[in-house]
Amino acid sequence: MPSKSMARAAVLLGIAIASGAALADAPKQRLNPLIGLIEQGKPAMGLYAPSNRRHGASDAPAPQKTPAQLAKETVAYKLSDYVFDGSMEYDFDKTLPEFTAYAQALSAEKHLSDTPHPHIAYPMIVKMHEIAPDPALAARHIGQQLDLGVSGIMFVGVESAEEVKQGIKAMRYPAQGGTRADSVGSAPKYWGVSEQEYRRKADLWPLNPQGELINWVVVESKEGLKHVREIAAVEGIGVLWPGAGTLRRVFSTPGPDGKPVVDEAAWEGAIQQVLSACKEFKVTCGIPTGPDQIEMRMKQGFSVFVMNWGEAGFKTIEIGRKAAGRS
Repeated sequence: MPSKSMARAAVLLGIAIASGAALADAPKQRLNPLIGLIEQGKPAMGLYAPSNRRHGASDAPAPQKTPAQLAKETVAYKLSDYVFDGSMEYDFDKTLPEFTAYAQALSAEKHLSDTPHPHIAYPMIVKMHEIAPDPALAARHIGQQLDLGVSGIMFVGVESAEEVKQGIKAMRYPAQGGTRADSVGSAPKYWGVSEQEYRRKADLWPLNPQGELINWVVVESKEGLKHVREIAAVEGIGVLWPGAGTLRRVFSTPGPDGKPVVDEAAWEGAIQQVLSACKEFKVTCGIPTGPDQIEMRMKQGFSVFVMNWGEAGFKTIEIGRKAAGRS
């Protein structure tokens, strides 16, 4: 029979092995919680940043909120996994100063958290204008966005694998084989780290498993759909998206009254074509959604979602979190 000391040693060994396995399975302590959720296989849900409503000719003008007011509104809502801004997709030179003011105001708020570990409570994900027309200009603008402390960049209107590769290089410092300018701007402050630590962490996941930056790639044209498998095969894509709103217009034609008529089957087919490429190449798939569709999209295989700011968006997150078993 084994001695008491041998039995005790066996028990301790078992505890050590179990503890080691538990630690191995524990999620990484991510500065960017969006990446952490993807690594854990959990759905991520974020909202467009609140903004001043645009007014049509018949709208009565409303008081314009300051960047500080918009930032306070942002942090007052606690359930969004990230803050999304699409304002810089078109007139970059005009909208960059507006976003900069908002980012600075958000930085002045309590945008960092120590629970359950230090992380950015409001990671910023932003749109970038199309890369293909002028890759060098796009690279410079991507660097400017990163220097504001954003955690991710969405490449819009992607139609080739080469565009993705150019965008990926623009997000990485030369030390990682990229083309990003050797600057940090106010990013370390927003991330709550030193400049040295920022330079170490500001690399692209999943190419660098320790990186805290992520890119999103959007396919939203027939040309993009034609090359979607080549696009999805590019290493370094964080999330691949069907540009659902744009694709809806792509698969619409004018009706007898001049109003657009959507080919619903073709539109949904385009969305599923992107999802199929995601599954084939094991890339996380995202889609914009609402309260009536988020559960259905989850079942299909989508796992990153973006919603408009407001009651419908808040309700979508509530439904999505419940469906995903997230408290």
